[in-house]
Amino acid sequence: MAENLKPVALLLLLLNLCMYVILAIIGGWALNVAIDRGFIIGPELRLPAHFHPIFFPIGNFATGFFVLFSLLAGVVGIASAIVGFNHLRFWNYHSLQPAAALGLGAWALTVLAMGLACQEISFDRRNAKLGTMETFTIILTVTQFFYVLAIHGGSHGPAVPVERRRNFAG
Repeated sequence: MAENLKPVALLLLLLNLCMYVILAIIGGWALNVAIDRGFIIGPELRLPAHFHPIFFPIGNFATGFFVLFSLLAGVVGIASAIVGFNHLRFWNYHSLQPAAALGLGAWALTVLAMGLACQEISFDRRNAKLGTMETFTIILTVTQFFYVLAIHGGSHGPAVPVERRRNFAG
């Protein structure tokens, strides 16, 4: 059973890597737009009445938080994929631990970004690229979860020998 899940994990890993790279690229673009088009307050001017601390001129009030958490999820997801390739190469208990930990971390950040994506969808006013980013975030939530399940399912193979040191006084 453990070896049967290896191709499934590889397929999900490649899919997730491509989608996390796209998510990080679009998130970087949105952050760049916010920095370039953000308003500048002079010394004699006051802040607007409804000033939002994370101002994004291309979306709504949820956009700033959504972009930041998606960008974080994308970077951690890419790191998870790199560690996942190492786990698929060795496919043993010792390589499973970092792959599973980073995979779960990336999934948790993706779930958080998905919640913000759903909030942004409910507000309506969005950019087409942000709509793509929302779609990728929602899909990645499911595929990353199945990837983590696949690598955990592969861990139910033969028992792992534990090395114990013996102290001989003498």
